[in-house]
Amino acid sequence: MMSTRKVSVTLSVVSHGQWHLVANLLQDLASVDIDDLEVLLTLNVPEAHHFNCVDYPFPVRLIQNLVPKGFGANHNQAFGHASGQYFCVINPDIRLSSNPFPGLLACFSDSSFGVVAPVVRGVDGGFEDSARRFPSPLKILCKVFGKCQGSDYRVADIPIFPDWVGGMCMIFSSQVFRKIGGFDQRYFLYYEDVDLCGRLMLSGYKSVVCPQAAVVHHAQRSSHRELKYLRWHLASMLRFFLSPVYWRLQWRKVIGPA
Repeated sequence: MMSTRKVSVTLSVVSHGQWHLVANLLQDLASVDIDDLEVLLTLNVPEAHHFNCVDYPFPVRLIQNLVPKGFGANHNQAFGHASGQYFCVINPDIRLSSNPFPGLLACFSDSSFGVVAPVVRGVDGGFEDSARRFPSPLKILCKVFGKCQGSDYRVADIPIFPDWVGGMCMIFSSQVFRKIGGFDQRYFLYYEDVDLCGRLMLSGYKSVVCPQAAVVHHAQRSSHRELKYLRWHLASMLRFFLSPVYWRLQWRKVIGPA
């Protein structure tokens, strides 16, 4: 039976055989006492999960893919089932020690904020590079040769307004996510967050990192060891640099915001 409870936030989580990570995230969500939440859990590949959806104080609905989908396609599919006023994309390897949503939602008092993200820390307590300037071919080459290292933005006690925020944890007004058309599903993996933040900027919205909210990223890094992920990364990079979004952003630098 569908729940009639009022839902403020819909969380979209995609599992790739990662039931143990999902179970940890769901337990964190339950322990920090969030009561106006629903979780849409997409099983992108068949897996025998070891948690019971009715064990949590919020509804958890499963979406089982018959064929694996890309990052954007999975979250767009989940958005079609979302009932929350806000839509949060979150990776299964994110952990919570406190409730980040009051701080995140407070940022939406400014209607020009299109996407809000928390401060992301690694398991060692250090800040992850989750807020960046838009990539460029020259900057990519600079990094390949060991230059241009370090973060693009410094975390402080005031909001940060980066060009784009990492897709491991980002929250949108459902109205804005729908208006912008969600993620571009032509990106199978990588650069979906870059492209979406670029389209938000071109539509007059800002990307924001909220220092009053923090999460911990237990990054798996397994993709760094597989050739197929490198191919997907290169394909997405090329798609972005050849896209109208990238060239409109370059033109915006020349003429300034409209």
